[in-house]
Amino acid sequence: MPKYEEKGSKDDDKKKKAKGPALPFHLKPRSLKEHKTMAAIRAAAPRGLRRLFSTSTFIPPPVPKATQAPAAAEPSPNLFISGLSKRTTSEGLREAFAKYGEVVHARVVTDRVSGYSKGFGFVRYATTEEAAAGIQGMDGKFLDGWVIFAEYARPRPLPGTPSNTGASQSGSPYGAYVSYSQQ
Repeated sequence: MPKYEEKGSKDDDKKKKAKGPALPFHLKPRSLKEHKTMAAIRAAAPRGLRRLFSTSTFIPPPVPKATQAPAAAEPSPNLFISGLSKRTTSEGLREAFAKYGEVVHARVVTDRVSGYSKGFGFVRYATTEEAAAGIQGMDGKFLDGWVIFAEYARPRPLPGTPSNTGASQSGSPYGAYVSYSQQ
């Protein structure tokens, strides 16, 4: 007589453990043959065909050369300081940069509503040489617990001139929106 196994025997438990939990179709592992075929196609295909066989639909746009890196600003006594803490004041900024020369003016740009720093400011030295010493001494250093960056300030573009900041021809920083009073 054939021997029948009882339900829930040890062999069934081993098979279930070896098989693992049931996975949805899109998460099941590919067969070895399918995996090798796809790898061969990816390796042999030029870039255009790789996109065709890719499982991802995202294709990053090419980076235009005009937006890659802005040119360095010309040396001037005016410095742009970024990375400031919300607690940094204009007086604190003046004291930190006064070690490297005569500071004519120091200003932390603040939010009109809260009064806290927006994270950047400007320092004006008496001479360009002192400004260079200020950049050398403070760029990448800590101020109020934050690493700050100092560089020569770029002059503000004249109103109505096109710029790469997305501003419209009218000089508005909000693009090509037309206010109701202009209609």
